[in-house]
Amino acid sequence: MGDPAFDPVAFGQEQLAQSPGIAEYMEIENPGVHTTPTVDYGIVLNGEVTLELDDGALTRLATGDIVVQNGTRHGWRNHSDRPVTLAFVLIGVPAEG
Repeated sequence: MGDPAFDPVAFGQEQLAQSPGIAEYMEIENPGVHTTPTVDYGIVLNGEVTLELDDGALTRLATGDIVVQNGTRHGWRNHSDRPVTLAFVLIGVPAEG
């Protein structure tokens, strides 16, 4: 359930301005799915969210849950009509080779 006032074009422009370079990690054909060359530490501060991995695995996370990912292809989905708040620390990992 999305906010009817949400403007995806304005959101996209804001993301390009505020987070330069992040768009290159997003998959156009799979909105929200991305892979980054980082180790990600995430915590659900409030609400519930589903973590979708590239093998089709779905993991429901709720307030207080923590996830650590190592460069995995993934997406976040809020299947509820309530907001969710996540916090992340991303640590860059040098490319091998």
